[in-house]
Amino acid sequence: MENDLVAKGAHSRNVHKIPLPLPPLAGGPGFYRTIRSRVDSLVKSVIRNRHLFAVDLGLSALALVLAMWLRVGSQALLADTAILGAVSSITVLFVVVCAIAFPVAGLYKRKWEFASILDYIVLVLAVLFASAILTVFLLFDAESDLVPGSVIAIEVVTLVPLLAAVRLSFRQEDLKFRIPAVRTTADHSGAMLPVLLVGAGHEADLYLRALQRDRNCTYWPVGFLGNLSAEIGTMLRGVPVLGTTGDFEAVMEELEARGQRPRHLIFTAPPSSFSGQAAEQLIEKADRMGMAISRLNPVTELRNTRVMKEFELRPIELTDLLERPQAALDVAALQRFIRGRRVLVTGAGGSIGSELTKQVAALGPAHLAVVDNCEFNLYSIDLELSEQFAGVPRSAHLCDVRDQHRINEVFLRHRPELVFHAAALKHVPMVELNPCEGVLTNVCGTRNVADAVRRCGALGMVQISTDKVVNSTSVMGATKRLAELYCQALDLEGLNLPGAPRFMTVRFGNVLGSSGSLVPLFKRQLAHGGPLTVTHPEMKRFFMTIREAVELTLQASAYGLEKELGQGEIFVLDMGEPIRIVDIARRMIRLAGFTPDKDIHIQIIGCRPGEKLFEELFDANEKRVSPPVPRVLGAVPTPVPVPVLKEVFIRLQACAMEGDTDGLFAAMRTVLPGFRAIECEEPAVVPLTEMADAPYRHAANM
Repeated sequence: MENDLVAKGAHSRNVHKIPLPLPPLAGGPGFYRTIRSRVDSLVKSVIRNRHLFAVDLGLSALALVLAMWLRVGSQALLADTAILGAVSSITVLFVVVCAIAFPVAGLYKRKWEFASILDYIVLVLAVLFASAILTVFLLFDAESDLVPGSVIAIEVVTLVPLLAAVRLSFRQEDLKFRIPAVRTTADHSGAMLPVLLVGAGHEADLYLRALQRDRNCTYWPVGFLGNLSAEIGTMLRGVPVLGTTGDFEAVMEELEARGQRPRHLIFTAPPSSFSGQAAEQLIEKADRMGMAISRLNPVTELRNTRVMKEFELRPIELTDLLERPQAALDVAALQRFIRGRRVLVTGAGGSIGSELTKQVAALGPAHLAVVDNCEFNLYSIDLELSEQFAGVPRSAHLCDVRDQHRINEVFLRHRPELVFHAAALKHVPMVELNPCEGVLTNVCGTRNVADAVRRCGALGMVQISTDKVVNSTSVMGATKRLAELYCQALDLEGLNLPGAPRFMTVRFGNVLGSSGSLVPLFKRQLAHGGPLTVTHPEMKRFFMTIREAVELTLQASAYGLEKELGQGEIFVLDMGEPIRIVDIARRMIRLAGFTPDKDIHIQIIGCRPGEKLFEELFDANEKRVSPPVPRVLGAVPTPVPVPVLKEVFIRLQACAMEGDTDGLFAAMRTVLPGFRAIECEEPAVVPLTEMADAPYRHAANM
């Protein structure tokens, strides 16, 4: 019985332990199989590269004899038969050592036509390893007294360049120097397109390598514009760095004098990587000279392999100038946040919601429920999920967040652990004209979703907010502010309730390319020949790409839940400096190949209801904090108790259902006393030609 108890105890101790694979015991059958497979692999690599192997052994013998000849001289080497015999025997010994050491070091498993610095470091280590073994043998050899010790050092210095030179012969394409820039101008007359490259970094090196290997290359790189003046005069694969971005006109004059005037400007580095307004000014100057402007697709960009070219050029887009350097994402934290959990997204078919849904799906949730009030939007995102993330379990629900019973039904069916609330009415003029609808969706809808989150026992809810909540003069901003306050109040209330869900709000400004935003509007107006309509010459807004906004939203909420950050706070994305709308209009006109105020005009139409000239990310009475999340700030509004908000929400819902806008605004002001509809100032009569040289405050450093 005692043995049984011991066995049971041993079993109980190992129930939850995962057995770790142990290495084969020395002398066991597994050990011999491992050794045999490794030896077979080395032998196959030598057979596959037998010619290189033979050359290496010949060079090893030559290097040792040459080292001895350099050390003692030819006369001493040939006159003394004892020394000659010792050198012969040591040379044979060294060749045998190299025949074993070089394959073990993996020299014949490498593709030397694509060798990197690391491969050549391995080559040096292999020579040192073989030389060290030879030195050990010489310590026990009586004839070693005839060979000076410095011969080994000379042999290493001699053998490494010889072996490296042989391997450089594999890079014949590089050694031919087929870059068009080093050929004569006559070779390219009419056959090649002269191009000027911007950015002489790693991307440029990869692009020039691709041109070297492309026998049908039609681009003739005549020079670089670098980032730093210290780079001027240097060369990258035969192509000279002629100047910086500020030297563009002088470089063009120099190239034209040589008969090499470029007709195409290609950014090999992202335009956002250039400091200040350098990229924007360079594009404007090139555009005035009639040059085509493109940029390389990033090497790491995921594209359709069926239509992908090795280095594809694409037109410069507005997002190339506005996009900030990529924030460092904590991928592990995002995976811990989403993977294996049930997730629900409201407004999943909208601009923000669809990007949020796709990024969540890529992180491997256990189940993804998508909710939207628009049938077509819901169909579109469900179809996209089926094509891109077929392995993710999902369900689609046509549902209005205003319908409390329907929301409760969906939540009780799926019991989501994480909820992302992106459903909202966001178009300022439309909500201004329909304030009751804005309250029912943005206020009552948020309340319904948040209450359902508490009811189903979720871990947390993330609400998408907007910069228009700050000092709100629009109905849309005021309704989203009330939604922020409600989630903040529930989050603070959860401090005293064990197991209560987190309620996190992420606030940011405009996103480029979203439905109803200015970029699609400007594109449509450009397609009709203009004019581009701008409400006010000094109207400014914060901008961010949809992808970046969603990535930072996920990271902020992941940190907030896992590390219990931001209790009662609003996560505010760092959006850099605001941008003038009229400058964006000018940029889009130039990128379309037209001249502002000549080919396409800009028309000032005046501010729309509820609009402000300037948006803000923080309210004056909000306390600012700095949570430990990259590119994310924190705001702490003055909290309003949950009972007070619920009472106000009941009044708001009743007024909205009855269409009582006066009662609606009165109820809003009980919580938001500063809310008032202020029209923005009328634009001064300023000819747009006078603003042509106004600085374009792009977001490269956001």
